[in-house]
Amino acid sequence: MTYQIENVDVLTIGAGGGAYPAAFRLAKAGKSVIMTDPKGVMSGNCLYEGCVPSKAIRETGEILENQRRFANLGLPGQIAVDFAKIIAHKDAIQARRYAQHEKELKEYNNLELINGIASFIDPYTILVNCKSGIQRTFKCRHIIIASGSDVFTPAIPGVKLCLTSHDIYKPDPTLKILPKRMVVIGGGYIGLETASFFATFGTKVTLLQRSSQVLSSMDPDMVSTLTPLLHKDINILVNTTIERIESTGSVKQVFYRQDGIQKQVEAEVIVMATGRKAVIPEGTKQIGIEVDNHGIVVGPSLQTRFGHIYATGDVNGRVPLFHAAVRQSLVASHNILGGDKALDYADFVNIPTTIFTLPCAAYIGLTATQARKQGLQLITGQYNFSEDSRAQILETMGGGIRLFFTPGNLRIVGAWIVGTDAGLLIGQIGLAVAKGLTAYDLAAFADQHPMSSEGICHAARSIF
Repeated sequence: MTYQIENVDVLTIGAGGGAYPAAFRLAKAGKSVIMTDPKGVMSGNCLYEGCVPSKAIRETGEILENQRRFANLGLPGQIAVDFAKIIAHKDAIQARRYAQHEKELKEYNNLELINGIASFIDPYTILVNCKSGIQRTFKCRHIIIASGSDVFTPAIPGVKLCLTSHDIYKPDPTLKILPKRMVVIGGGYIGLETASFFATFGTKVTLLQRSSQVLSSMDPDMVSTLTPLLHKDINILVNTTIERIESTGSVKQVFYRQDGIQKQVEAEVIVMATGRKAVIPEGTKQIGIEVDNHGIVVGPSLQTRFGHIYATGDVNGRVPLFHAAVRQSLVASHNILGGDKALDYADFVNIPTTIFTLPCAAYIGLTATQARKQGLQLITGQYNFSEDSRAQILETMGGGIRLFFTPGNLRIVGAWIVGTDAGLLIGQIGLAVAKGLTAYDLAAFADQHPMSSEGICHAARSIF
């Protein structure tokens, strides 16, 4: 059957953070825009199974931890954990935000979201297999590939017995009952966050990490500061190799090898958290777009080898974070409005990153450890939360702030934070890094007392 070809200015493959900011910007500029997404809703994996639902659970856990600390001061006793209500809270937030996005979408007459899977026919033509069963074909002046990423599950015998972050955080999740025991396979940020949440709610968690350090790609000084502060019911085992997973009734066993010795651990729930992989639309490689082990290859302009085709967000593997995807989406829109000229560029380095464990850790830019590997020497400013008035008020005095400055001009090039308000503070520091501020600038700013942000100017002053 022959289908009529529809002409469109811009088509996005995906409707998450790498797509919809550009779609809105371009539609506002008068472009005709089609967004395609297999979920049929905006916001991608962040809202469906990532940032928002996991943090809804996380913030509930932090409130619980605060209550437990202050119960020791004679305040009302322990709060019982009703996991079903926590999940209902998470689902309600997701539903609220989906309704918000649907309202935003209706504000544009020249923007349409199609529930379907898009694939390339040629560099200008996209076929969309719609969920309704029909096919639509589009001739596109510009294309933004923002198809995101999906959970990666290694080929381990018994892997189907495991849950993933998808099963835990999606709307109406698979896991609705709080397990007594949990094994998390993988010590990246998803695995460590999940372990942290469930330990707070009362689950005994064993985390199995393949390498010698959880958060293996991150600064070891930051990680070694964070791990002692994690919940006592998280048992972290490093240098492990998973051999197989088996099930006996409601109990599952993970067989692993550590130091050459085969061992096993059992739990009601096994979570596979071994990372994510880019979702590459069908036909991408066939039309000549370069794809490597991380995703679609792009430079700071986000353009592929075809100037009119962009790849933004997780699919390019550069900075797989929602806020990075949003910025990249806007870069693509600016370059499209400029006639596919590289007028705007994405920064792949100075992006704030937070590990939302309890407590948090966060970092940005170049750290002292990374600099030493490059043969560089940085000056470190430091501030410990044991000295901080807000941390003392909250009884969260572990961790602190580390700022990294270049010798000579003392420009800040990076930082990490562990502990109180880390996820909030890293944004303020990130702006200083992005704008090239110096230790003098930070030290001269009278930040609020008694707030943890005053630790930034304290850390800057520590080097003088």
